Amino acid sequence: MIWPSGEVRIWLACGVTDMRRGINSLALQVQNTLGRDPHDGSIYIFRGRKGDTIKVLFWDRQGMCLAMKRLESGRFVWPLAKDGSVSLTTGQMAMLVEAIDWRATAWTARPQVVG
Repeated sequence: MIWPSGEVRIWLACGVTDMRRGINSLALQVQNTLGRDPHDGSIYIFRGRKGDTIKVLFWDRQGMCLAMKRLESGRFVWPLAKDGSVSLTTGQMAMLVEAIDWRATAWTARPQVVG
């Protein structure tokens, strides 16, 4: 899979998305529901009803790309908002795609003092 590089805006579409949707209907959702341009180079991430599937939509300057990931067990962490969007950093997106809770970014263990 070829991912966009450099400074990229990443948006989570809050709420639930029908995972039967394809590139055109997801791009239309970005335009109409989120009020954004699907061709602006941003990454848009959608989650299914059960929470075990995400779809990632982005424009790579030649065409629209769509990637999908389904977990064998567990769920993707998602905001509780029913509509709108949430902006993520690339680090938060990396954690999200690996099904890690991207909202808890604090250290779980403090470094030990040397000396």
